[in-house]
Amino acid sequence: MLAFKSQQSSDMAPTPITMTTHDTPTQTRSKNVVSAILCVDDEVIILDSLREQLERHFGDSYVYEVAENAKEAWWVIEDLCESNVRVLVIVSDWLMPDIRGDEFLIQIHQRFPKIVTIMLTGQADAEAIARAKSEANLQACLRKPWREEELIDLVESALA
Repeated sequence: MLAFKSQQSSDMAPTPITMTTHDTPTQTRSKNVVSAILCVDDEVIILDSLREQLERHFGDSYVYEVAENAKEAWWVIEDLCESNVRVLVIVSDWLMPDIRGDEFLIQIHQRFPKIVTIMLTGQADAEAIARAKSEANLQACLRKPWREEELIDLVESALA
């Protein structure tokens, strides 16, 4: 597990994001604000595991969304924005068919600089991690296979 210091500017308000119809909005610590955690991976079993572990720890404090690729993730983000749900954290795989995770997270950071990003990988090289750290404000890189405690610690740190 590699963690990086967040370099987000404090003057930018978080951008709202969406939720899909199968999720029920919940309240976060801020009054009347619904927030989400989005996981992106091309392997459904990984997405199921991430969602299950996050739900087990955080309960109904957040909306949990998953996407099997970057294109689907953008659709989810648009839906969440339209529903006034803020995406707080994105956990994204590095090796995906349509785009590498570092490139996807850089695009996310350019459009939504307040979203905290975590890259999940079994294969990312040091150059990709360094690029995501400098250009996507990458909070951390979580190596596959991960331990649930590592995931929860990183997400808690991202939410702090």
